[in-house]
Amino acid sequence: MRNRERIVAAAREMFVESGAQVALDEIARRAGVGNATLYRHFPDREALVHEVVVCVMARITQSAERAAAEEADPFGAVRRFTHEAADERIGALCPMLSGTFDDDEPGIAAARDRLEGAVQGLFERAQAAGRMRPDVAVGDLLVALSQLTRPLPGTACPVNDRFVHRHLQLLLDGLEAPGRSELPGTPATLEDLRQHGRP
Repeated sequence: MRNRERIVAAAREMFVESGAQVALDEIARRAGVGNATLYRHFPDREALVHEVVVCVMARITQSAERAAAEEADPFGAVRRFTHEAADERIGALCPMLSGTFDDDEPGIAAARDRLEGAVQGLFERAQAAGRMRPDVAVGDLLVALSQLTRPLPGTACPVNDRFVHRHLQLLLDGLEAPGRSELPGTPATLEDLRQHGRP
């Protein structure tokens, strides 16, 4: 694995474990490179955070695209994608996308648009096939995913981690058609997330 890839992989792990403010020299140490190598690839923390966010979004998008292509059952594709996205710990990205980080930067925006389009496609196919209840939207799943995979800062949350897939399966059972009850409020759409802040 090249140094740049090792740095990004180590940074992703440490951001999940300790938040985006983890010391860069600790990231270099975990990646097995010197500080000078890290700074040669990423001149500052923002550049490294940017790369990690784009990399994770690309991996999750690929999961959605593979699930759509390989699963015969449209709801099975949603289920597979949800569990794979959880393994990427996407909730750990949310704090990094807040504050001064520019989530409208062209690279981030393009990665986000591709991800949202892929997940929207999964939802539309499942709903068109009558396999997903019609009163839910992509935002409902993304909010739940972000909440279930967001670690408490400074902790690895090993106890909570073992329940993530169990709780996601409970959520997925609730998304599957037919719904057992009427949901309060309105579906959380991608537009809702853009207007009112991301999860």
